[in-house]
Amino acid sequence: MELKFSLDNIKEIATGFWKMTANTKIFAFHGEMGTGKTTFIHALCDVKGIKDAVNSPTFSIINEYNYREDGTEKKLLHIDLYRLKDEEEAIRAGIEDCLYSNNICLVEWPDKAAGIFPNNTLHVYMQVIDEKNRKLRIEDKIN
Repeated sequence: MELKFSLDNIKEIATGFWKMTANTKIFAFHGEMGTGKTTFIHALCDVKGIKDAVNSPTFSIINEYNYREDGTEKKLLHIDLYRLKDEEEAIRAGIEDCLYSNNICLVEWPDKAAGIFPNNTLHVYMQVIDEKNRKLRIEDKIN
């Protein structure tokens, strides 16, 4: 499945994304630097009603956000593996624990530790169309 978005319709696309992927917990966001991975994840967090400031976890590796859904407090983990060397370092950083925590995990640069992701991970491939527009391709396995 492919979706196209710009900043003008990003919230609408993010809302639709959550509806299409309602039963998914682990999302692996693939794409070159500057394709809008963090921007789209920010929109996904906005749609979930996260009130905290959503920032790239490039240095912290894991940002944890709380949101309410169906009257229950839940967690969403935004993970950025860019600075990690390999799967071993990801495991030491607690990434594997996050991926199997039953919380929603939105992971940037998943190729850094591809072997630790659960089989039910949804892979989101992002591309630049032009200066203002991006394309998402959603697949249930690594490309």
